Amino acid sequence: MKLSAFGQKMAVESGITSLMDDLGNALAAGDDMIMMGGGNPGHIPEVQDRLKDILGDISNDPEALRRLVGVYDPPQGEKRFITSLVALLNSEYDWGLTTDNIALTNGSQAAFFMLFNMFGGDYGGGDRKHILLPLAPEYIGYADAGIGQDLFHAVRPDISYTDAHEFKYRVDFDELEVTGQTGAICVSRPTNPTGNVITDDELSRLEALARVHDIPLIVDGAYGTPFPSLLFVDAAPHWNEQIILCLSLSKLGMPAARTGIVIAAAPVIKALSGINAIMNLATGSFGAMLAEPLVRSGEILRLSRDVVCPFYKAKMERAVAAFSKAMGEDCQWYVHKPEGAMFLWLWFPDLPITSFELYQRLKQRGVLVVSGHYFFPGLPEDGWRHRLECLRVTYSQDDERVAEGLRIIAEEVKVVWRESDEH
Repeated sequence: MKLSAFGQKMAVESGITSLMDDLGNALAAGDDMIMMGGGNPGHIPEVQDRLKDILGDISNDPEALRRLVGVYDPPQGEKRFITSLVALLNSEYDWGLTTDNIALTNGSQAAFFMLFNMFGGDYGGGDRKHILLPLAPEYIGYADAGIGQDLFHAVRPDISYTDAHEFKYRVDFDELEVTGQTGAICVSRPTNPTGNVITDDELSRLEALARVHDIPLIVDGAYGTPFPSLLFVDAAPHWNEQIILCLSLSKLGMPAARTGIVIAAAPVIKALSGINAIMNLATGSFGAMLAEPLVRSGEILRLSRDVVCPFYKAKMERAVAAFSKAMGEDCQWYVHKPEGAMFLWLWFPDLPITSFELYQRLKQRGVLVVSGHYFFPGLPEDGWRHRLECLRVTYSQDDERVAEGLRIIAEEVKVVWRESDEH
């Protein structure tokens, strides 16, 4: 069987397929693997109880049930949800949105595939443009989202040390270059994999660059503000027509509903809806209908602020404490300052093996993590050893399992160093 260039590119092994295969295979096998690799959210009883109540209301309402399973939504997405979201965001932030400014997608991953290929790639006449990632490392799911090759250009971050075993990445604006070949700027906030939150000032500077060059600034808010608000530092919600703000219902506790939200200028939404129609006919109704009562009442903001955020912040603090205790002072190690999301980004300077080899060793010991080398799309694969010294681990699951996984990671890293010293 012969595949086109597109087929060959999409069929090869990638970071995101490896991650999801690991996750799915381990769950299907029902084995005792400690799952610290994927981004599955934790199970928050108050959120699940509300969703259960809403689902009960829908199932007992014949008209609502018909809308849920029996009719196609328009390519832009479920109209009542969009209307409620426009009203909520205008009430809270005075953004001046209309229903022409929001589209839904079958998950954020689908949204980014469409947006990246709308603004990056072949413009005709030999003109090709890239997506600029101002702060590497970045989300593993971006890396292979381009129809063509070399879609991304990324910039190495500044690294500052914020504590004895803590560091932070910052945008290196001196090295950030927007050119005529830049189709869009994209940053996640908080950043997956590191939990980094670019500051309001950094976001403002990126927006100014985008405005000068008449390109969009794509802000991936899948973990961010205004919901699900997995933020442990202050970060203001921000939108105008220079910005394409992407939100998600997944980390609120609805990952299987696959509901992405894109807030953008009306022409972007119209184009996105057209691509949606070609790719999907329509987006699924389930997530939008389940969340609509929470949006209409504003409860989605209260749940995010008062329930979801404290849940993850407490888990983060317990995870950092457990890893710090397990590592001690036996070797060099750092955790990226955890400012949001649901991950710890671990850095082991001068690690004698690569992060991928460490991932394989940990997998043999029953701990599933993600090798850090996958998270640097748009950077050269050689020349920066740091890419091969990091791991991403998820702390969203059971605290005891997470602590045990972190203990095994620390133990294995020390074994690696001992083996190196013996040689």
